[in-house]
Amino acid sequence: MVRAAGAGLVRRLGAVLATLVLAACTTPSATDEQPATSPTPSTTSAPSEAPTTTDPESPTSWGPTTGEVEEARDLVSRWTPEQLAGGVIVGRFHGTDPSVPADMVRDLHLAGVSVTGANVADEAQVRSMTAGLSAAAAEDGRTFPPVIGVDQEGGYVSHLRGVATEFPHFQSAGLALQQDRAVGRRATREAAVWTGLELRELGFTWVFAPVADVTIGAADPTIGARSPSLDPGVAADAIDAAVRGYDAAGIVSTTKHFPGHGTATSDSHDTLPVVDATLDQLREHDLPPFEAAVTAGAPAVMLSHLDLTSIAPGVPASIAPEVYDLLRDDLGFEGVAITDSLGMGALGGQRMPAVRALAAGADLLLMPVDTHETHRLVSRAISSGEVSRDRAEEAAARVVAAQLWQQRVAEDRPVPDDVAARAQVAADALESAAY
Repeated sequence: MVRAAGAGLVRRLGAVLATLVLAACTTPSATDEQPATSPTPSTTSAPSEAPTTTDPESPTSWGPTTGEVEEARDLVSRWTPEQLAGGVIVGRFHGTDPSVPADMVRDLHLAGVSVTGANVADEAQVRSMTAGLSAAAAEDGRTFPPVIGVDQEGGYVSHLRGVATEFPHFQSAGLALQQDRAVGRRATREAAVWTGLELRELGFTWVFAPVADVTIGAADPTIGARSPSLDPGVAADAIDAAVRGYDAAGIVSTTKHFPGHGTATSDSHDTLPVVDATLDQLREHDLPPFEAAVTAGAPAVMLSHLDLTSIAPGVPASIAPEVYDLLRDDLGFEGVAITDSLGMGALGGQRMPAVRALAAGADLLLMPVDTHETHRLVSRAISSGEVSRDRAEEAAARVVAAQLWQQRVAEDRPVPDDVAARAQVAADALESAAY
């Protein structure tokens, strides 16, 4: 999710390249350029279409095998409208009682929930909460894990403070790449690997990162140091390395905020930012990091709440079919399209934004203001045909396929016992490589 920018750069540390070498030597994955489980870009079809191969072990362009996609389609084809509605919602909840989100996941058949800093008390509570969510999904009859997501970008957008390792702002990745491309790529990838493994050890299955927005600097009040760079090429390189690292860790990453929030001069938490860039300008400045993410095998992309006047004037991108078409048709993305939080000010005054987002092309609806009411409205829309059954099944199948992939890779890649120590080495190495 978008979070308001803080001031200042990441703090400077001395260059301690030895830590970078140590992090590289202890990574439970293959090489920097080609992780062991990194999906191979291909022209396989989206989950709503017939696969182009009969080999169930053949990978898609975004992670799951074609067999996992088929398994997901078959499963959701038997779901009720209430199950389909739940399967495309990542709910919000209040407080720190682990039973509250667990009850929501079980009773509303939710795909999962997003955990914020306000839901975190301490490590024991986090572990109890994530374990309870997994148990609730199993009680609902699921044999795959729920979406348990968190904003853990590094820097000031880190909702597990005091629980997980503190990584530097993602800006450090771009700075490190500018210092030395090979060292910067390795440091960026290692940071993503160990962030993902540490989150998995705490029970999470998704991370709402990396940030692919290309900032314009001081005029950008929202993204700032969360962006890897003012240079689209450097940002694309950072995103490629980060996505491959998260993939190698067996956690579902979420490249955000399509098609780029870095040029917006107002905050979508408060209002609907207007971006007047032409499509050619977007392609030159904003889209390169997202193209890199798709090529790297990104499993999920988050849609922004921006008024893109050259594509869908007056309509937030997250509920505009034209923006989903840009992501699917122009960039060739076949994975999970997730909205930014539906509780943000940019959607103020929009009627039934969750239903409109699903109809427009979203596969996951993130943090609606009222999860129960949104589930009711989406269920009704599917039952009435306002959102077609095919569209709902397509969305839910993508989510299930992503979770089947996450489950398989996590089972194949155990989390090391010393994950916290190794995560700290990777965090120090990234910050050191930046200066």
